[in-house]
Amino acid sequence: MRTLTSVLTAGVLLATAHGPALAQTPALNARIAQLAAQEESKVIAWRRDLHQHPELGNEETRTAGIIAAHLKKLGIEVQTGVARTGVVGILRGGKPGPVVALRADMDGLPITESNDLPFASKATATYLGQPVGVMHACGHDTHVAMLMGAAEVLSQVKKDLPGTVKFIFQPAEEGSLPGVEGGAKLMVKEGVLDKPKVDAVFGVHINAQTEVGNLAYRPGGIMASSDRFTIKVSGKGAHGAYPWNSVDPVVTAAQIILGLQTIVSRQVKLIDDAAVVTVGTLNAGVRYNVIPPDVEMSGTIRALNTDVQKQIWASIRRIATNIAESAGATAEVKIEPYVPVTNNDPALTAQMLPTLQAAAGPTHVREIKAVTGAEDFSFYQEKVPGLFLFVGGMSKGQDPAKTADHHTAGFRIDESGLTLGVKTLATLAADYLNAAKR
Repeated sequence: MRTLTSVLTAGVLLATAHGPALAQTPALNARIAQLAAQEESKVIAWRRDLHQHPELGNEETRTAGIIAAHLKKLGIEVQTGVARTGVVGILRGGKPGPVVALRADMDGLPITESNDLPFASKATATYLGQPVGVMHACGHDTHVAMLMGAAEVLSQVKKDLPGTVKFIFQPAEEGSLPGVEGGAKLMVKEGVLDKPKVDAVFGVHINAQTEVGNLAYRPGGIMASSDRFTIKVSGKGAHGAYPWNSVDPVVTAAQIILGLQTIVSRQVKLIDDAAVVTVGTLNAGVRYNVIPPDVEMSGTIRALNTDVQKQIWASIRRIATNIAESAGATAEVKIEPYVPVTNNDPALTAQMLPTLQAAAGPTHVREIKAVTGAEDFSFYQEKVPGLFLFVGGMSKGQDPAKTADHHTAGFRIDESGLTLGVKTLATLAADYLNAAKR
């Protein structure tokens, strides 16, 4: 996510058919801002507790219990066990109207924390058969805490909400174990966007390279699709001393890896969209002087629109198959789609931009370039208009190039940025509902 530090000056977008662009509930928004500020100590306490007790995807039972108890205390209707460990809260406003959803992800990562914090994680678990440390190394603890705060704020102004707010606390955003369904895709499959039917969905992500007090957004593709590919190269094994007796899959695999690098550098029109093809694993043989019969590699594909994504799929298959054939070997290519492009609905983004500017201040809202990280929030956006944005979590004055990145053992967040997240989520919901009624 380091590319989030390369930002563009925010531009004012026009109102669209989604509804009036300007927020027209200043008294309600002022009340929300006041309540969000009052919630700061609670939100920080929740975040620290969750940070100290992280849970891996589809195992977030303690986290889910804390969320469910909090929502029930607020008088919100609660559904548990959604997509295994997910929690959904339904807050019905004082007047009829549309339904807006707010989403937070709950899971930690199999990473051992290196931070010297009084609430640092000491949790451990078993992941893919290996003992691992567990850490909130992407900020999902802050997402849960901010949405819990937004739920408390909105529950106190529900009589002024013309419609319904659905709070989605989602497990397994970082992915499930191989062969296990989970995350946003399963939430959607189990009907989280129905009963009542959601009209729009909003989500925020903390960012450790964006200064606190700032929001970052982008209409259209803001985060990339993510696909996994595997290529099995089959040749003929031989003694390493007699390579002429082999069809060497190691050399063939090396040529395929080099060939794959030409997809982005020579075949994708990079002035329009960024893309990535990365080989992350290469497994071949067990002994230094034996040419093995097979080699297997795996990697990731990232794209910012579906046309480029499909172009890359076709190129990988063509390059791997033809290079293998030229060497007398064969290549079996498997591509597993993981998450689609996180695609912010342009009309909804335009409508809600004044809300973002009111929440953070016009000079603290910036349009950014797309990033090649991925987010399964995209599964909600495939079904309903959605807006996903970033909330600053870096201390003021820090150099973003020197702060620990997401998914690393030293990842840390300045908690003074959480109140803006609470205010932004609550105000997005209130403004959307009030704009839709007019």
